[in-house]
Amino acid sequence: MKINVVLYHPEIPQNTGNIMRSCVGFNAKLHLIKPLGFSLDEKHLKRSAVDYYQYINYEVYEDFDDFKNKNKGKYYFLTRYGHKSPSVIDFKETDEDIYLIFGAESTGIAYDILKDNLDDCYRIPTTDKIRSLNLSNCAAIMLFLASEQLNDSSIVSKEEPDTMKGHNFIDNIKINELDSKHKEWR
Repeated sequence: MKINVVLYHPEIPQNTGNIMRSCVGFNAKLHLIKPLGFSLDEKHLKRSAVDYYQYINYEVYEDFDDFKNKNKGKYYFLTRYGHKSPSVIDFKETDEDIYLIFGAESTGIAYDILKDNLDDCYRIPTTDKIRSLNLSNCAAIMLFLASEQLNDSSIVSKEEPDTMKGHNFIDNIKINELDSKHKEWR
Protein backbone atom coordinates (compact mmCIF):
# COMPACT_ATOMS: atom_id res chain seq x y z
CA MET A 1 0.00 0.00 0.00
CA LYS A 2 1.33 3.42 -1.00
CA ILE A 3 0.34 6.87 0.23
CA ASN A 4 -0.39 9.38 -2.55
CA VAL A 5 -1.19 13.09 -2.54
CA VAL A 6 -3.40 14.42 -5.31
CA LEU A 7 -3.63 18.13 -6.11
CA TYR A 8 -6.66 19.00 -8.20
CA HIS A 9 -5.93 22.22 -10.13
CA PRO A 10 -3.22 23.60 -7.82
CA GLU A 11 -2.66 27.33 -8.27
CA ILE A 12 0.18 28.47 -6.02
CA PRO A 13 3.67 27.15 -6.81
CA GLN A 14 4.98 27.67 -3.27
CA ASN A 15 2.21 25.44 -1.86
CA THR A 16 2.94 22.73 -4.42
CA GLY A 17 6.67 23.02 -3.71
CA ASN A 18 6.06 22.61 0.02
CA ILE A 19 3.83 19.61 -0.67
CA MET A 20 6.54 18.12 -2.89
CA ARG A 21 8.97 18.38 0.02
CA SER A 22 6.44 16.75 2.36
CA CYS A 23 5.88 13.96 -0.17
CA VAL A 24 9.61 13.26 -0.20
CA GLY A 25 9.61 13.24 3.62
CA PHE A 26 6.72 10.77 3.79
CA ASN A 27 7.73 8.67 0.76
CA ALA A 28 4.51 9.60 -1.04
CA LYS A 29 3.84 10.06 -4.72
CA LEU A 30 2.38 13.39 -5.87
CA HIS A 31 -0.29 13.55 -8.58
CA LEU A 32 -1.02 16.90 -10.25
CA ILE A 33 -4.28 17.34 -12.15
CA LYS A 34 -4.36 20.10 -14.78
CA PRO A 35 -4.83 22.92 -15.18
CA LEU A 36 -1.88 24.00 -13.05
CA GLY A 37 -1.54 27.65 -12.06
CA PHE A 38 2.21 27.58 -12.71
CA SER A 39 4.94 25.93 -14.72
CA LEU A 40 6.67 22.93 -13.18
CA ASP A 41 10.06 24.40 -14.00
CA GLU A 42 9.21 27.66 -12.27
CA LYS A 43 11.92 28.81 -9.85
CA HIS A 44 9.45 29.32 -6.98
CA LEU A 45 8.39 25.70 -7.16
CA LYS A 46 11.95 24.42 -6.97
CA ARG A 47 12.77 26.94 -4.22
CA SER A 48 9.91 25.60 -2.05
CA ALA A 49 10.97 22.01 -2.60
CA VAL A 50 14.52 23.07 -1.68
CA ASP A 51 17.25 20.57 -2.46
CA TYR A 52 14.81 17.64 -2.39
CA TYR A 53 13.53 18.31 -5.90
CA GLN A 54 15.54 15.41 -7.36
CA TYR A 55 13.75 12.93 -5.06
CA ILE A 56 10.20 13.95 -5.93
CA ASN A 57 8.03 11.24 -7.45
CA TYR A 58 5.21 12.96 -9.34
CA GLU A 59 2.94 12.60 -12.34
CA VAL A 60 0.75 15.10 -14.21
CA TYR A 61 -2.73 14.34 -15.59
CA GLU A 62 -4.92 16.13 -18.13
CA ASP A 63 -8.06 15.95 -15.98
CA PHE A 64 -9.70 14.03 -13.12
CA ASP A 65 -10.93 11.25 -15.41
CA ASP A 66 -7.38 10.74 -16.71
CA PHE A 67 -6.19 10.48 -13.10
CA LYS A 68 -8.97 8.02 -12.09
CA ASN A 69 -8.35 5.79 -15.11
CA LYS A 70 -4.67 5.42 -14.19
CA ASN A 71 -4.92 5.15 -10.39
CA LYS A 72 -6.92 2.56 -8.52
CA GLY A 73 -7.22 2.61 -4.76
CA LYS A 74 -9.03 4.26 -1.86
CA TYR A 75 -9.78 7.97 -2.38
CA TYR A 76 -10.11 10.44 0.50
CA PHE A 77 -11.34 13.91 -0.48
CA LEU A 78 -10.27 16.76 1.79
CA THR A 79 -12.74 19.63 1.56
CA ARG A 80 -14.21 22.31 3.76
CA TYR A 81 -17.61 20.78 2.95
CA GLY A 82 -16.83 17.35 4.40
CA HIS A 83 -19.01 16.19 7.28
CA LYS A 84 -16.39 14.07 9.05
CA SER A 85 -13.01 14.75 10.58
CA PRO A 86 -10.11 12.81 9.04
CA SER A 87 -9.35 11.55 12.54
CA VAL A 88 -12.11 8.95 12.02
CA ILE A 89 -10.31 7.41 9.03
CA ASP A 90 -8.76 4.00 9.64
CA PHE A 91 -6.09 3.86 6.95
CA LYS A 92 -5.25 0.29 7.96
CA GLU A 93 -8.65 -1.02 6.90
CA THR A 94 -7.69 -1.01 3.22
CA ASP A 95 -5.03 -2.93 1.34
CA GLU A 96 -5.33 -0.55 -1.60
CA ASP A 97 -3.18 2.47 -2.36
CA ILE A 98 -4.32 5.56 -0.43
CA TYR A 99 -5.06 8.80 -2.32
CA LEU A 100 -5.40 12.02 -0.31
CA ILE A 101 -7.14 14.44 -2.69
CA PHE A 102 -6.97 18.21 -2.23
CA GLY A 103 -8.52 20.98 -4.33
CA ALA A 104 -7.37 24.28 -5.77
CA GLU A 105 -6.53 26.97 -3.23
CA SER A 106 -9.33 29.29 -4.39
CA THR A 107 -12.09 26.89 -5.45
CA GLY A 108 -11.37 23.47 -3.95
CA ILE A 109 -12.45 20.26 -5.67
CA ALA A 110 -15.24 20.46 -8.26
CA TYR A 111 -18.66 20.09 -6.63
CA ASP A 112 -19.73 17.26 -8.93
CA ILE A 113 -16.70 15.19 -7.88
CA LEU A 114 -17.44 15.85 -4.21
CA LYS A 115 -21.15 15.07 -4.64
CA ASP A 116 -20.29 11.71 -6.24
CA ASN A 117 -18.02 10.85 -3.29
CA LEU A 118 -19.84 12.25 -0.23
CA ASP A 119 -19.01 9.26 1.98
CA ASP A 120 -15.31 9.88 1.40
CA CYS A 121 -15.28 13.65 2.02
CA TYR A 122 -13.47 14.88 5.13
CA ARG A 123 -12.94 18.29 6.70
CA ILE A 124 -9.95 19.23 8.83
CA PRO A 125 -11.68 20.99 11.74
CA THR A 126 -11.05 24.72 12.17
CA THR A 127 -12.78 27.66 13.80
CA ASP A 128 -15.45 29.69 12.03
CA LYS A 129 -12.91 32.51 11.52
CA ILE A 130 -11.29 30.92 8.44
CA ARG A 131 -12.54 28.95 5.44
CA SER A 132 -9.71 26.45 5.64
CA LEU A 133 -6.07 25.94 6.49
CA ASN A 134 -3.29 26.48 3.96
CA LEU A 135 -3.16 23.71 1.36
CA SER A 136 0.39 22.63 2.14
CA ASN A 137 -0.44 22.49 5.87
CA CYS A 138 -3.46 20.29 5.14
CA ALA A 139 -1.37 17.93 3.04
CA ALA A 140 1.26 17.69 5.80
CA ILE A 141 -1.41 16.98 8.43
CA MET A 142 -2.92 14.19 6.34
CA LEU A 143 0.44 12.68 5.38
CA PHE A 144 1.38 12.55 9.05
CA LEU A 145 -1.99 11.08 10.07
CA ALA A 146 -1.81 8.33 7.43
CA SER A 147 1.83 7.42 8.03
CA GLU A 148 1.40 7.46 11.80
CA GLN A 149 -1.53 5.04 11.58
CA LEU A 150 0.22 2.76 9.14
CA ASN A 151 3.35 2.79 11.34
CA ASP A 152 5.43 1.45 8.47
CA SER A 153 9.16 2.00 8.87
CA SER A 154 9.54 1.82 5.09
CA ILE A 155 7.46 5.02 4.89
CA VAL A 156 9.08 7.14 7.60
CA SER A 157 11.79 6.86 10.21
CA LYS A 158 10.75 7.60 13.79
CA GLU A 159 14.26 8.79 14.63
CA GLU A 160 16.97 10.83 12.92
CA PRO A 161 18.25 8.51 10.17
CA ASP A 162 21.82 7.28 10.24
CA THR A 163 22.13 8.66 6.68
CA MET A 164 21.93 12.08 8.33
CA LYS A 165 23.14 12.71 11.88
CA GLY A 166 21.94 9.43 13.37
CA HIS A 167 19.48 8.50 16.07
CA ASN A 168 21.92 9.10 18.96
CA PHE A 169 23.12 12.51 17.74
CA ILE A 170 21.55 14.65 20.45
CA ASP A 171 22.42 12.12 23.16
CA ASN A 172 26.13 12.57 22.40
CA ILE A 173 26.23 16.38 22.28
CA LYS A 174 28.32 18.08 24.95
CA ILE A 175 26.49 21.12 26.28
CA ASN A 176 29.57 23.39 26.22
CA GLU A 177 29.86 22.80 22.46
CA LEU A 178 26.33 23.95 21.68
CA ASP A 179 26.94 27.69 21.30
CA SER A 180 30.08 27.49 19.19
CA LYS A 181 28.91 24.77 16.82
CA HIS A 182 25.15 25.29 16.69
CA LYS A 183 25.21 26.41 13.04
CA GLU A 184 27.19 23.34 11.97
CA TRP A 185 24.65 20.95 13.46
CA ARG A 186 21.70 21.98 11.31
